[in-house]
Amino acid sequence: MKYNRYTKYSPPVSEIGLGAWQLGVNSGWRGMSEKQAIQMVHKSMEHGINFFDTAPNYGLGTSEIRLGKALKGVDRSKIVINTKFGHTVHGDTNFAADYIRESIEGSLRRLQMDYVDSAIMHNPPFEYLNGDHNPHFDILEQLREEGKIRAYGASLDTYEEMKCLMETTGSEVIEAFFNILHQDASRAFKMAQTKGVGIIVKIPLDSGWLTGKYHAGSVFEDIRARWSAEDIKVRAALVEQVRSKIGKERNLAQAAIAFCLAYPEVSTVIPGNTSLEQLESNVRSTRDPLPAAMVKELEAFYRQEVMDRNLPW
Repeated sequence: MKYNRYTKYSPPVSEIGLGAWQLGVNSGWRGMSEKQAIQMVHKSMEHGINFFDTAPNYGLGTSEIRLGKALKGVDRSKIVINTKFGHTVHGDTNFAADYIRESIEGSLRRLQMDYVDSAIMHNPPFEYLNGDHNPHFDILEQLREEGKIRAYGASLDTYEEMKCLMETTGSEVIEAFFNILHQDASRAFKMAQTKGVGIIVKIPLDSGWLTGKYHAGSVFEDIRARWSAEDIKVRAALVEQVRSKIGKERNLAQAAIAFCLAYPEVSTVIPGNTSLEQLESNVRSTRDPLPAAMVKELEAFYRQEVMDRNLPW
């Protein structure tokens, strides 16, 4: 496992992290017991993973609780925990500045930890990102001075959001929506590197599309039912083009993660894992990097075939 810079005060992080959304009760598309969740965390550490991403609303607090139990007794100085605020433990949203402290302190209790390495705004409305007009970042600075968080930032989807945050705040972390079919965030990567901002890549497999398991006739009944029949048809055709470019000899999901890892500005990538088999497949992504020419070809494919479509998430 390779380890990369994350923030000024954290240890280097594993290039593959564990997104802990699936650890919570009723968080995954398949149910995961507490025993299975703890086993997932322990197996992750056996693979060298030391970065864990969670949030209060993941399983309505149970993701943080289970993650805390799994990490009990582990050397805290060697693991890195990122949590969020804005989507609450009750299942609603609250981005108010005066709720930040309550949210972070609740996460610390559930995690059974004295501090988190980073706390980020969880996909907030754009108007909350400007540090010149919001008190949120003063409160985050206070929490950092108190030692309850070591860095802060936001989970964001677009270049414009990332640019605004970095230009107006002291944020050191951005969780960016980035994959082969959604590359807008990469326009902010150089700025992040210059400012010393760690990049967590979220949704690297495009909600499962870049695993290759879906097709034009796929039917969805869970959260992915948000896609129309036309969305599904378009997405399926684009995935087939991606598959043709990476070649039949490569595993599509592993190539999709390797694409994200090809960017030196990226600190860690957090693919979802609902089974130990998926975890091991994701870790194998680190062993077969994409050739630079293939990365360039996939960037050109995005510009020419995908960018103007404004694919729905």
